[in-house]
Amino acid sequence: MAKMALAARLFGGTCFLCRGAAAGLLCEGCVADLPALASPRCPKCALPSPQGETCGRCLARPPSYDATVAALAYGFPADALVHALKFRGELALAPLLGALLARAVADANQPAVHWIVPVPLSAERLKSRGFNQSIEISRGLARVDSHLVQRARDTAPQFDLPWAERQRNVRGAFSVARLVEGLSIAVVDDVMTTGATLDELARTLKAAGARRVVNWVVARTPAPE
Repeated sequence: MAKMALAARLFGGTCFLCRGAAAGLLCEGCVADLPALASPRCPKCALPSPQGETCGRCLARPPSYDATVAALAYGFPADALVHALKFRGELALAPLLGALLARAVADANQPAVHWIVPVPLSAERLKSRGFNQSIEISRGLARVDSHLVQRARDTAPQFDLPWAERQRNVRGAFSVARLVEGLSIAVVDDVMTTGATLDELARTLKAAGARRVVNWVVARTPAPE
């Protein structure tokens, strides 16, 4: 909360999105415009699903992760906030996105986790960007371990690849620093698109002994056509 208050002072009472008057980073109108996810949703991948049951995609090809909690739908203005943080280095937005995620996790009322793991960046990408947006979003959460999972190799950016190639691109991309036998792990990311990166992370964590792996993401994209 202190970081959010500081960020609000830095923005001088101006809404980050519409530039109108605001007590915090966003004015009340822009907060109200943040896109909610459609309900009911599949508990595994957070895409729309009748009666909130496991969707056909997850039944046909069960992912390695056990559940997904998403704070927002990936549409305007949520996408603008994520892009500003990720590609323009607007780090003052990270506490806001982290708070939205924490609220969604609390509302989901899921079992407690032992550790929270931000999706790691490769050393090269971290050097070029200067920060890891998933770590910044996670800073307000408890029991975060940003060293538990590491990049074992660099990969091409997922957003540059066709959906069908993304799973292959991240295969074997992660390593776990220690055994996590019987533990429950939450993995934090900014956006979940195909879920390929999160699926590979969950597979890697379960190979190291994790009992349950869940995704905590700020925004969820719509289902592929």
